[in-house]
Amino acid sequence: MIDLFSGGTLANFSVMAIGINPYITASIIIQMATFVFPKLKEISKEGESGREQINQYTRFLTVPIAVIQSISVLFLLNSQSLVETQNPLNIISMVMTMVAGSMIMVWLGELITQKGLGNGISMIIFAGIVGRYPISLIQSLKVTQFEQLTPLFTIIGLGAVVVSSMVIMNEAIRKVSIHYATRVRGSQSFGTQATHLPLKLNQTGVLPIIFAVSMMMLPSFLGKFLQQVQNVQIQEFAQWLELSFQPNTSLYAIVYFALVVAFSYFSTAVFFNPKEIADDLKKSGAFVPGVRPGKHTETYLGNLVTHLTLPGAIFLGVIAVLPTFVQSATNISTLTVGGTGLLIVVSVVLETVKQIKSSLLVQDYDKFR
Repeated sequence: MIDLFSGGTLANFSVMAIGINPYITASIIIQMATFVFPKLKEISKEGESGREQINQYTRFLTVPIAVIQSISVLFLLNSQSLVETQNPLNIISMVMTMVAGSMIMVWLGELITQKGLGNGISMIIFAGIVGRYPISLIQSLKVTQFEQLTPLFTIIGLGAVVVSSMVIMNEAIRKVSIHYATRVRGSQSFGTQATHLPLKLNQTGVLPIIFAVSMMMLPSFLGKFLQQVQNVQIQEFAQWLELSFQPNTSLYAIVYFALVVAFSYFSTAVFFNPKEIADDLKKSGAFVPGVRPGKHTETYLGNLVTHLTLPGAIFLGVIAVLPTFVQSATNISTLTVGGTGLLIVVSVVLETVKQIKSSLLVQDYDKFR
């Protein structure tokens, strides 16, 4: 997962080995903190200055997270006998280098956001993932025998189906009818206006998969740690834990799927606040037809989002475990279809297209000024 988000830099152990993972982690923590701490929530509603202050907090939090992740990467490489130095100065130098590389990536991402189209951090992740696809395809063609061409073309065809389904699920919304009551201003009377509130089928994007992957790493790490304990029963349990939670096992796929579904509901509960939306509708004089404003609207929206989350959560779970089944069915491990990377690519492309269309509309309006 670290190598995926860093665009292959971990495999090469480059200066940017940890990529922008610390910034992503810090952003998730800050976003969740805004729903827990009222002070942060007030700051986030202060417009451009509030967003800039939140971004500054995210940058400050990125540095200690980058230090922790850099040390973790060094421990991981040391356990594989890839980094053998024990000199404290060398270790500190490597940690500082990776932290600096990560902050450079954050700086480049913010420049892209200011000068380009869309979110710069997402564009960097997108470039890193897409840049690896040609290499994976070439590797697959090199190692694939003639009799394996059918499974290879099957994977490519399945990839097209997966991308199409991702576009449909990412753009799918439920339109909730919203009516505004009749208003009287002076001698003028404004009739009832009708609009809609769009509720996305997938409210939180790829976050549930990221949370689930983080949890799925724990059993293997725990198994490696417990193997050092001088107890036969604990060592046997540690070996079972490590072998059972390999990415190609059925238990891993089942637990992974269940965690993605569970975190989809959790993330939706954190980021979607029906009470706040119901209060905003009530203050603006809007209401859902057939539903009383206030508490009843809050309950209605909450139940609606709960039902909408189920198909989105199942879809994310299928996307998460799809590479495991594709590899076991085709015996081709160099080219996998589905997963987090493809979902990120599709989401970024769709958002970029929307940004381009909105920029073109702004330019068209400017011509008439």
